Amino acid sequence: MEISFHKLPGDRYEIVVRGRRGPDVRLPPRPTGPTIPHDLVHAAVEEALGLTDGFWDAVAQGAAFEGFEPLAPGRHRAPGPGVLRRKGEAVMRAELAVAWAYRVWSGPAGECRGVGRAPIDAAQTAVARAALDEAATRWAAVPEGGVLRWEW
Repeated sequence: MEISFHKLPGDRYEIVVRGRRGPDVRLPPRPTGPTIPHDLVHAAVEEALGLTDGFWDAVAQGAAFEGFEPLAPGRHRAPGPGVLRRKGEAVMRAELAVAWAYRVWSGPAGECRGVGRAPIDAAQTAVARAALDEAATRWAAVPEGGVLRWEW
């Protein structure tokens, strides 16, 4: 599956996803946020930690989360709801791991006190932080109007 992150004017981005089970989809423009696109954070951390049952794997298997729309109009029988029924718990675990890694990476001095037990250990956190550093470098190198392509 190929995920294309399109850098748009006004600190916005959109995503086009091709080669997944089900129709090709796009996520219309949205704010990038304070650092890098949230969905790029998922791609970087899930790949770095080997999370094969997280958000992007669910998308690859045909799930379409809120906001995604088919690139081509038509009737599609997508396995999305079934994917989420089967993988929902694993997707949520990946969401927590990604959120933790992002919070540590972007927070003041990388500290996360008072939020409970970490969903990933210190070694995984270090791997995720390095992946986020690399993703941020790649995103910063994309000119406005350019595309960062991610193979999943």
